Amino acid sequence: MSEPLVIGLGGNVGDEAELAARFRAAREALAMLGGVRSARLYRTAPIGPAQPAFLNTAVRIALDHAQPDELIATVLEIERLLGRDRAREARWGPRRIDLDVLVWGARRVRTPELEVPHPRLAERRFALAPLADLVGADFVIPGVGPVGASLAQVGAQGCEELAETW
Repeated sequence: MSEPLVIGLGGNVGDEAELAARFRAAREALAMLGGVRSARLYRTAPIGPAQPAFLNTAVRIALDHAQPDELIATVLEIERLLGRDRAREARWGPRRIDLDVLVWGARRVRTPELEVPHPRLAERRFALAPLADLVGADFVIPGVGPVGASLAQVGAQGCEELAETW
């Protein structure tokens, strides 16, 4: 059985139907790597400059063989194909779509292009809630601890469940 590879999806440019359509397109593209399961869909408060709320979710991919450079290249290409232009974005600003590798089983990856687990995962309810949907509260985030313990610490952050499926 493959290690849980979970990729977070987020965005806040466009209406909720447009964002969900981008998420579905990203999920379809990621499904070419292996079978996917989807977390619930959430509306979350933004971090950073004043901007509209985000939609967030995640997908878990059954991926047996991949290298970190191949994975991040695929993720960045999916973002680009769905209209993201990182060069024109403000840090933590509005975006059409954002894909982040949240966890990859017990792996710890540090390359110039990719850091797994995501370096700010434990600080962000919008990433932890969908992660918990897919791996459970007892899953141990490498170097951090159980998902449920991290979720308890960020419980005050705005995060509203919108849908079981999308």
